[in-house]
Amino acid sequence: MLDLNGKSILITGGTGSLGKALTSHILTKYPKTRRLIIYSRDEQKQFQMAQEYPEDKFPQIRYFIGDVRDRERLTRAFQGVNYVIHAAAMKHVHIAEYNPDECIKTNIGGAENVVEACLKTKVERVVALSTDKACAPINLYGATKLTSDKLFIAANNIKGQNPIKFSVVRYGNVMGSNGSVIPFFINKKTLENKLPITDPNMTRFNISLQGGVDMVMHALEHAWGGELFVPKIPSYKIMDVAEAIGPNCEKPVVGIRPGEKVHEEMITPSDSFYTYDLGKYYAILPTMHEWDLNDFIKKFNAKKVKLGFSYNSGENEEWETVESLRELIKEHVDATFEV
Repeated sequence: MLDLNGKSILITGGTGSLGKALTSHILTKYPKTRRLIIYSRDEQKQFQMAQEYPEDKFPQIRYFIGDVRDRERLTRAFQGVNYVIHAAAMKHVHIAEYNPDECIKTNIGGAENVVEACLKTKVERVVALSTDKACAPINLYGATKLTSDKLFIAANNIKGQNPIKFSVVRYGNVMGSNGSVIPFFINKKTLENKLPITDPNMTRFNISLQGGVDMVMHALEHAWGGELFVPKIPSYKIMDVAEAIGPNCEKPVVGIRPGEKVHEEMITPSDSFYTYDLGKYYAILPTMHEWDLNDFIKKFNAKKVKLGFSYNSGENEEWETVESLRELIKEHVDATFEV
C-alpha cells in the first residue's frame, strides 16, 4: 500500500494543471508528507500557486525555481527525494513544430537530465508523464515524448545495483487542462459566439485531472520498472464537444493545424506483442526487464492482448455523448457552465 507520509516527493512542471491536481491530492491524502517540492521555471505561476498553498499552512511544501534543462539544479533539488513525478514538458503541437530545437532541449534533454539526476541522488521511484501523441507520432512534440518514454524505460537497465524503478504513464486530453479544447471553446463562445473546428471527423481520448492523478499514483505504487501504463478511457467527437458547449454558435471549419492527427492512438498493433490488460489499465511492458514475466502476470492477473490489438480514439468502444460532456464540464471545468 502506497504511503507518502514521511516521504519527500518532487514534481517537475509542478505548477501545471496536473501538477496542481497532484499537489491537492497528496496534501489531502498524505498530510504528513515530509516534503512536497514544486519544481518549475515560471516564477509567476509559482507565486500564484503559493497563494493557494502557502508555506505557513502547508509547511511541507517547497517551491524551487529551476529548468529541467539544468542537470546541476535538478541534482541539487533531488537531494533526499524519494519519489519524482516528471510532468515538465513543452506540450503545444504547433509551437513545437515552429520551435523544434526548443522542444527537443526540454522534452528529450530534460528527460536525460531527470534520469541522470535521479540515478545520482538515489531516488526510489520515478513516474514520467507521456501523451497519446507519442504513439506512432507524426509531429515533433509526439516524437520528443516517444524519445523521452524510451529514455525512462531504458533507465531501468542502466541503474546497476540501484533499486530505483522508472515507469511511464500515457493518456489522452485532460479535461479542462491549460490549453485544452474545452476551456478554449468556452472562451470562444463568450467572446465571439464562434467555435473553430479543425476537422469535423476529429476524435480524442478524454481523461479527467483526477484520472491522471490516479494513474500516477497507480504507477508509483505498482510499477516493477519499465512499464508504460495506458488507461481505459472514453473518446469524444469534436463536433459533440462543440454541440455540448455552443449549440447555437457558428462552427466554421478552419483546417487541421501543423502536426495534428484526426484520431489519436495510445497502443499500436506493433505494441500488442508486449501489451497486457491489467483491468483498469493496459501496460506495455519493456522488451528487456530484470523481473520475471510469469510473476508479473500472476501478481496483477495480467492478460495478454490479442496480436494486432490497437487502441485508437476513433475506434474506441466507449464514447462521451453531448449530455455526458455537459455534465463533465460542470464537474471538472466550470461549475457555473450553462448552454
